[in-house]
Amino acid sequence: MKKRICILYTGGTIGMVPSEKGYVPSSGVFLDLLRAIPDLYWADMPAWDVVEFEPLLDSSDITVREWNQIGSAIAERYEDYDGFVVLHGTDTMAYSASAISFMLENLSKPVIFTGSQIPLGQIRSDGRDNIISSLLIAASGQVHEVCIYFNGVLLRGNRSTKRSSDQFEAFESPNDAPLAHAGIQIEYKKRVLRPASEEAFRFQPFKELPIGVIKIFPGIQFDYFASLMTDKLKGVVLETFGAGNIPGSAQNALLPIIERAYQNGTIITVCSQCSQGAVSLGTYAASSALRRVGAVNGRDMTTEAALAKSYYLMSVSDDMAFVKSQMQKNLRGELTE
Repeated sequence: MKKRICILYTGGTIGMVPSEKGYVPSSGVFLDLLRAIPDLYWADMPAWDVVEFEPLLDSSDITVREWNQIGSAIAERYEDYDGFVVLHGTDTMAYSASAISFMLENLSKPVIFTGSQIPLGQIRSDGRDNIISSLLIAASGQVHEVCIYFNGVLLRGNRSTKRSSDQFEAFESPNDAPLAHAGIQIEYKKRVLRPASEEAFRFQPFKELPIGVIKIFPGIQFDYFASLMTDKLKGVVLETFGAGNIPGSAQNALLPIIERAYQNGTIITVCSQCSQGAVSLGTYAASSALRRVGAVNGRDMTTEAALAKSYYLMSVSDDMAFVKSQMQKNLRGELTE
């Protein structure tokens, strides 16, 4: 019996058409183009249905509300399909894939995010292969997690980040090996694939919480951020230099702010601006102060994963100690063991 795959069309470049204001998402035109791809009806292809979101969005407009919408759409159809392909814009795809990986608890089916750099209706579009390969991967029975497929490479969703705005190789996973390469054959790397969960599937929606990202830069004046660190702020992802370092000259201004935030119940997660390597608080004096004031070591999590994980854990529990503990544990393959 053929596998059944549900395609969720959320918008993005893959379905856009030219307009006077530039490319915009399209409904009818894209669906006609999709249904006109002959390869989608070959005997080796799975059966597929399309669920179109309303409104269709440029991915720069994606919010927590849309993450919940995607997660809910999958949860509602979870028992009816063998896998899911999410057509999504590239700009925030890594954020969305990270978010969905956390909100779908005990996932045992594939959820493959894909899209394109050139709209499906334009010459040389990469969308056709991305759709076909994503459907085949979703129907393969080899994948049981949230992934991104793009330009011949399958990546773990919560280890991915967008690397290019004008190359077909749009995504990379700097601290994690690709899960598969699609050449003449699709070669799966079983050593890094997560097994199917045997526990009951559960959908955990995210709360719309005040969570922020602050990027450290030379000469940063932390006094300007003091007003943000109120008891209403639930979490901050701090993008630091190297292995978690912050400017020594600024520590007198920053550390009291972070300490006050911690006392207010704000979780500070430290990530690195480096695409490769990991945060190691305490390796350098410039990072040990963060550990002293209660910051969480984000290790080699991407900023996208750390942000999504913050939303997830704070939606699950108000217990600060629990959230801090879980932030440092590998829950969905987002951290290197």
